[in-house]
Amino acid sequence: MSAAAVLIEVRLQPRASADEIAGEREGALVVRVRAAPERGRANEALVRLIAGRLKLPLAQVELARGARSRRKLVRVWGMDEGAVRRRLGMGPGR
Repeated sequence: MSAAAVLIEVRLQPRASADEIAGEREGALVVRVRAAPERGRANEALVRLIAGRLKLPLAQVELARGARSRRKLVRVWGMDEGAVRRRLGMGPGR
């Protein structure tokens, strides 16, 4: 696993009709999850969705900031930024 982590800004929409990555808006990844924002369920769904898309174990994806906000920062360990952005369907890095 690489020592450096990749940080991803996320705009989360809970209570959506499906779990999906819906693109990018204003530099943030737009993610929709079916889970409600109660007892951390939407945050758990977010981490599971990103880990699944990146084909990483859950332990390598964590919520770094924004547990109670729609704007979040997700930390990914073990992949370089280019690979993360490609697998999540994001544009080139800044």
